[in-house]
Amino acid sequence: QVQLVESGGGSVQPGGSLRLSCVASEYTVSLSCMGWFRQRPGKEREAVAAMTTRGSYTYHADIVKGRFSISQDSAKRTVYLQMNSLKPGDTATYYCAAKRGGCNPDYFNRIGIDAWGQGTLVTVSS
Repeated sequence: QVQLVESGGGSVQPGGSLRLSCVASEYTVSLSCMGWFRQRPGKEREAVAAMTTRGSYTYHADIVKGRFSISQDSAKRTVYLQMNSLKPGDTATYYCAAKRGGCNPDYFNRIGIDAWGQGTLVTVSS
């Protein structure tokens, strides 16, 4: 069973940047969708960004478009989330998630996720 380990969270002032990393214990095209969700205080977990391991498709939620960017290094079995121009509303626990079968609606609805990371806290505050 694939395992995911996130890192890179922390505290930052508004306007700052952080880069999250998610290392997978295995990384093949069968794990065809990798991405990031977040759970803000009092809110449901929501999809932030995702990409196919083939690199042919990427998704960024409207609320982060232009500020966050997902990328991968398959040789390192790692997916990254570069977060720029952070806002207090971005404060959340960020989770890496992997799913076989592509970045389909099930992935974004958190159905059939094959693996979740443990979460990493991002706090944006002055």
